[in-house]
Amino acid sequence: MSAAAAVIVAALALLFPDGKADAGRAAATPVAEGPASVPHTGGTPTPSHSATTAQATPSAGRTPRTASPGTATTAAKPSAADPPRGATGSAPPAGRIRPGRTYEGVATFYDSDGTGACLYDRSDDVLTGAMNSADYESAKACGAFVSVRAADGASVTVRITNECPGECRPGQIDLSAQAFAKLADPTKGRIPITWKLVSPAGRGPMSIRYKTGSSRYWCGIQVIGHRNPVARLEVRAADGWRELPRTDYNYFLSETGAGCGSAIRVTDIFGQRLVADGVAIRPNAVQPTGVQFARH
Repeated sequence: MSAAAAVIVAALALLFPDGKADAGRAAATPVAEGPASVPHTGGTPTPSHSATTAQATPSAGRTPRTASPGTATTAAKPSAADPPRGATGSAPPAGRIRPGRTYEGVATFYDSDGTGACLYDRSDDVLTGAMNSADYESAKACGAFVSVRAADGASVTVRITNECPGECRPGQIDLSAQAFAKLADPTKGRIPITWKLVSPAGRGPMSIRYKTGSSRYWCGIQVIGHRNPVARLEVRAADGWRELPRTDYNYFLSETGAGCGSAIRVTDIFGQRLVADGVAIRPNAVQPTGVQFARH
């Protein structure tokens, strides 16, 4: 062996004393695996039949929520999933409850006086209902009229005044005791139903109420007695019509005071717009407007 060859052999011995290459180093390199499984979150939930999972006993509607100007900021912010809609265009999106669509679910009942999460006053109208949280959709269902039909064909029209919390599944309506009795014997406690949105006759003019604590610096505005569900409320501000965000307790808020005390424009889910002028800032006073949505 030449001297040069001896030097090379000695160098290799120092690098690999066991006589083997470091194959483990290559094996430790991460290898790309198949694509990760990502849960599907897109799409709009559809109404579903919940008779097998709903409570068999009458359930209480949600206790009315109250809010003060100091706590309204967080609740009033629109979520990324429901961005504010502009003041122009055709009919706004109707939300989960859409005209002409029939929904399936179950009916239960509770003792209702017309109050609840929508923050309406106590009413002599005993035919009311608390909508499940999914279809309540952050107060979009407040004031809507729905025709509820039992399997034997009996039906009743109720006004949504409340939200039924977690125990009510999508499609379920917690009716007033009087409304349930028009469909079935109350001893049944729970019955399968279908229901759909209606636009009833015989409604007087709708009214406007400013929330307690409202002023020209901050105000909350509620629409009462509307024939069709309200999709949008705008106020006339210095820069034109400004849409106000809706809270889940059924008030539209102007947190900067813009438009408080000015003209109010209300749009229903069919795209009809009504303007109410001369509604003063009178907190907690129900003020008739003289206008009402047309029937559909």
